[in-house]
Amino acid sequence: MTSTAEEYDVIVLGAGPTGENVADRTVAAGLRTVIVEAELVGGECSYWACMPSKALLRPVAALADARAVAGSREAVGDRRLDPDAVLARRDSFASDWKDDGQVRWLRDTGIELVRGHGRLAGVRTVTVEAEDGGERVLTARHAVAVCTGSRPVLPGHVPGLAGVHPWTNREATGAQSVPGRLAVVGGGVVGVEMAAAWRALGSEVVLLVRGRGLLPRMEPFAGELVADGLRAAGVDVRFGAEVTALERADGSGPVTLTLNDGGTLTADEVLYATGRAPRTADIGLEQVGLKPGDWLEVDDSCTVLGVDGEWLYAAGDVNHRALLTHQGKYQARITGAAIAARVQGHPLDTSRWGAHAASADLAGAPQVVFTQPEVAAVGLTRAAAEEAGLRVKTVDHEIGSVAGASLYGDDYRGRARVVFDLDREVIVGACLVGPGVAELLHSATVAVVGEVPIDRLWHAVPAYPTISEVWLRLLEDCRG
Repeated sequence: MTSTAEEYDVIVLGAGPTGENVADRTVAAGLRTVIVEAELVGGECSYWACMPSKALLRPVAALADARAVAGSREAVGDRRLDPDAVLARRDSFASDWKDDGQVRWLRDTGIELVRGHGRLAGVRTVTVEAEDGGERVLTARHAVAVCTGSRPVLPGHVPGLAGVHPWTNREATGAQSVPGRLAVVGGGVVGVEMAAAWRALGSEVVLLVRGRGLLPRMEPFAGELVADGLRAAGVDVRFGAEVTALERADGSGPVTLTLNDGGTLTADEVLYATGRAPRTADIGLEQVGLKPGDWLEVDDSCTVLGVDGEWLYAAGDVNHRALLTHQGKYQARITGAAIAARVQGHPLDTSRWGAHAASADLAGAPQVVFTQPEVAAVGLTRAAAEEAGLRVKTVDHEIGSVAGASLYGDDYRGRARVVFDLDREVIVGACLVGPGVAELLHSATVAVVGEVPIDRLWHAVPAYPTISEVWLRLLEDCRG
């Protein structure tokens, strides 16, 4: 085994979108930065999550939009998606699971890359185990940023689970053929999106949900409308359903699922979408006094708590603040700015909405669920706002009642809600459900993050005729 020692200003563990953005910001600040990655540069989002999943779901929405309008509906008829074409397009968006383009971007940006598994080995020190068994020792003059992301969690108490080789998000977004029958376990974002995608591609899909609704972290009506949409598409949605055992008799044939009601279900594949855990089990946390496998607790500047010296940072999924790619990239920008400020001897501005505070994680994180109908949400739900002690008013409106929605699709069905802080007279949350609402979300995000007073929002006039007219109706009811 060979060993070398190299010094950098900043070391980043993990070359997903979050790690790439931390490195981009620190290089822009003049700091020599190296990024360590054992898998593909670009991370989960590029190859097994956001990009391939949305590439699978976009044709579903396009076909649904065509069927929603008289004239195009007749042209489309009862035609179905072409699975081969959809999967080929998906492959292109995942760069055929090759990272040449991402590596080229690192090089062009001035970010150095070390391939291998990185582990913390002490204060500002990282060892990297390469595939050939060699070891490199990297030291950082200023900072180490952990951006190793998260992994899917499989329940450990279900007999037979390991033996059936269940799908996780990676297999669900990367499969090269359409299973005849797919069982999906879990009613969160991954579960509902993949149920929608594979049903549209021709699978018979059963969605098994332990609770009584879908998308439990959003407004209840969002899960209700998505359940209606999935059922209309032919998905068998079952609530109060738990898997108690699984068996794949010959190791490659169908999977038999035993359910908590004593019944059984047969599927060709089973997807478990039951949560995420941090990728921190084997990155040397014990060397800096932290517990391997834990989420990393950080302050608003993404500085890890419990480690002296303010040199260790954690951004993205690994800190459990907001498990969303765009929020990880946002945190990365905050992290890079905080590292640069400390190097330059400047005080950090960690006040709410300060330059070194990831305030939007808690107050204004946007999210879209690309099902039919779409769900778009930002900020606080009514329940979360009330739990936070705010005095709020919720205003709901049927989106289909505005002219723009009627033009978008015949018999448009959708609903919008804003959560209005009565004391500050600002909107603190919004949830929109319906076709095409993803493109309305940024206006809601600006209103929430900008804390724009309702009297000023009144002057933000929505163009006629667009779906955005729903904002006028919501604001009218907020003003009372």
